[in-house]
Amino acid sequence: MSPALTRRHLFRLGGATLVVAAGTGLGLPALAAGTVTVDLVIYGATSAGIMAAVQMRRLGGTAVIVEPGSHVGGLTTGGLGYTDSGTSAAIGGLAGEFYRRVYARYQGTPVTPDSPMRLVFEPHVAAEVFDDLLTEYAVPVYLNAPLATVARTGDRITGLVTDNGQLFAGPMFVDATYEGDLMAAAGVSYAVGREANTAYGETVNGVQLRGEHQFTRPVDPYVVPGSPASGLLPGISAAPVAPNGTGDDRIQAYNFRMCLTQAAGRVPFPQPAGYDPADYELLLRYVQAGYTGPFFTTQSVGGGKTDSNNTGAFSTDFIGANYAFPTAGRAQRASLVADHRTYQQGLLWFLANDPRLPATVRAGVAGWGLAADEFTATGNWPPQLYVREARRMVSAYVMTERDCRGSVRAADSIGLASYTMDSHNCQRVVVNGLVKNEGDVQVGVPGPYPISYRSIVPTAAQCANLFVPVCLSATHIAYGSIRMEPVFMILAQSAATAAKLALDAGVPVQQVDVAALQARLRADGQLLTWPPTADGEIVVDNRAAGVARSGVWVGSTAIGGYWGSDYEHDGNTGKGVNRLRFTPSLPMAGSWVVQVRWTADPNRASNVPVDVVHDGGVTTRVVDQRTSGGQWVSLGTYRFPAGTAGSVLIRTDGTDGYVVADAARFVPA
Repeated sequence: MSPALTRRHLFRLGGATLVVAAGTGLGLPALAAGTVTVDLVIYGATSAGIMAAVQMRRLGGTAVIVEPGSHVGGLTTGGLGYTDSGTSAAIGGLAGEFYRRVYARYQGTPVTPDSPMRLVFEPHVAAEVFDDLLTEYAVPVYLNAPLATVARTGDRITGLVTDNGQLFAGPMFVDATYEGDLMAAAGVSYAVGREANTAYGETVNGVQLRGEHQFTRPVDPYVVPGSPASGLLPGISAAPVAPNGTGDDRIQAYNFRMCLTQAAGRVPFPQPAGYDPADYELLLRYVQAGYTGPFFTTQSVGGGKTDSNNTGAFSTDFIGANYAFPTAGRAQRASLVADHRTYQQGLLWFLANDPRLPATVRAGVAGWGLAADEFTATGNWPPQLYVREARRMVSAYVMTERDCRGSVRAADSIGLASYTMDSHNCQRVVVNGLVKNEGDVQVGVPGPYPISYRSIVPTAAQCANLFVPVCLSATHIAYGSIRMEPVFMILAQSAATAAKLALDAGVPVQQVDVAALQARLRADGQLLTWPPTADGEIVVDNRAAGVARSGVWVGSTAIGGYWGSDYEHDGNTGKGVNRLRFTPSLPMAGSWVVQVRWTADPNRASNVPVDVVHDGGVTTRVVDQRTSGGQWVSLGTYRFPAGTAGSVLIRTDGTDGYVVADAARFVPA
């Protein structure tokens, strides 16, 4: 139990612990009954599960969270305090509110819509914020209540039954687990592993033997160096490496996100039961070959603590040890979790204590320890294994690399993702007699992109009342970008909103009015398109119909911060000849603030003339494109007639570097 939850009333119901918010007026006898009936049953007390419940309560419905384990908040409260977010400005709705609440808690001030977001935090602070939300919105949470069976009638789930016989019934369900257990039990199609590039027309899926998090020094993989007959060291696969882009059933490695500190009161790294130094022989050889670290990351989250993650060729990821996890039963999963804990704790013990390592390595690692005031119920070790991917639903819309790159854009957007297409290594192999890691991919995306509503609901024939915002329909590599805690929160809020609309209209989830759903989501602060637009504003992108060019302009995505799919530049040639004009179609006459945008770099021109054509004539401004990249820069406020009489002209006359033309924006003054 998280320390932050101790101020809530706790009840033991058979094999499950029930957490009920104090003073909410919820009837305990009803909650303790053999059947609990609510509008929305949520399986999984992850960050997504909490947001789905809170949103349903805000919309006037009832909700309950059923959690198979004893931890609340998933990775957000389980050590991942250095939030992977991509473009943080693309986080809206309840997810944005959560991070603003985190900021307000650190500041000791009330949260407001204008509070900044804080995406870096200590685990116990995130737990306190979630506890506040669960209390405010009277959300009951059943802990230690694993799913036993799913009851169905036709194409609908009617209830889920937990191990102790408790039935949770309702018209709508959300699977918020990292594993997709409710989805699978309901008979919904899913995939596990990596698709071949050919399956969906991708380029970075499947087997990927690349250079990231790779051995940078030659290391022999055999028990007896130079002798293949002696066998391979632990954790190295004997299977030959398939060609890049080949599909298989492997998944990216798991680990625990540790909260470490160098404070005097730190808890020394424990030697786990079952520790075997032979498990780290490969790392020893790597160090003997000259590698000096780092052996884990130490990103600061405040309070003198870290969110420590995998880094480099041999670190906290237990590569190749998780293949069975997605579809395993509870006992096997518990054993795999214990194996991961033993491996990672053993790694730290080895680094801090093995006398064969250089003293500098041992002293450097021993200077760290577990934070004494975090995860006190689990020996200061995180209670949540980082399940980076498990099952992934296969529905009517599969998110792919093309969505991530912006070459296709789903019209039924329910939120945005923006993180790098990221996969940790999937296996450790032998190539030309040396050990190599395989599977790590880190490929950026040009900007935030929409997630399709169809990707979080099953196909109509499979289930009419289930939402899957975590194990959504996506390929391995697209999921690598989407699988971030803020995105899970975003999609869960959207799922709960759709559930309420489906409930009110009496329709299957596949028939929800998407326009009505998007309108409600926008009203609740969700961001559905990128770049976001303010009420009444007009944006003319370089690829829009209202653009006219003279001379030669070159499209590019080399430097980030651009609007739309790309920007254009003059190639630093054709000065005075190359020009580009943005012409808006303004719906009304009046005063408009005119802004332009570019991507900055030292090779840009510092003296770009920009002509604003308006009611009063032509006003020329000069902008410095070496600074202020990726921002809207105001050129002033001007009166324009309705229609297309006004414009903004980017000129290259006498400029001292590359001139960029990206977009112009007109905002009602």
